[in-house]
Amino acid sequence: MNAEVKVEQLTSIENHHNELSDLLVHVVNDGASIGFLPPMKQSEAKDYWGSALNPDVILFVAKIQGEIVGSVQLHLCSKQNGCHRAEIAKLMTHTGYRRKGIGRSLMLEAEKRAKQEGRTLLVLDTREGDPSNSLYTSLEYIQAGRIPDYAKSANGEFHPTIFYFKNKIG
Repeated sequence: MNAEVKVEQLTSIENHHNELSDLLVHVVNDGASIGFLPPMKQSEAKDYWGSALNPDVILFVAKIQGEIVGSVQLHLCSKQNGCHRAEIAKLMTHTGYRRKGIGRSLMLEAEKRAKQEGRTLLVLDTREGDPSNSLYTSLEYIQAGRIPDYAKSANGEFHPTIFYFKNKIG
């Protein structure tokens, strides 16, 4: 499939609640480490999305032929000493659309918006060994450290996480 990926910001979940919930359930139940454990229920995903947006969270979605196939959040730090930084959160791509540049497109759009918001430092974390580690390093994020036993999996096993940063984006 060579359909064009379109990335756009959503300012409301209202017309996309079901689609975003489906995406979240799909990626979590496939094993994505984004704060939830499988098996995830649709009701849990709907609850999450119902409160996900606030003035400090910017949500981008990737669409192919009008269908949401990925998303990422940019969390703007609102602390007085942190107005120069933001966090990349919950980057997800539907498994049927991976390796098509969707994650990269979402990250580049989040970085562009961070720059527009005057943010010069981006931070993020991801489970060690996940494919996203390669994406972040290819986008010139620098590994800041590793914390063992940071994230728990559905089987009760603990996994390390890697923290990354990208400085001087502005």
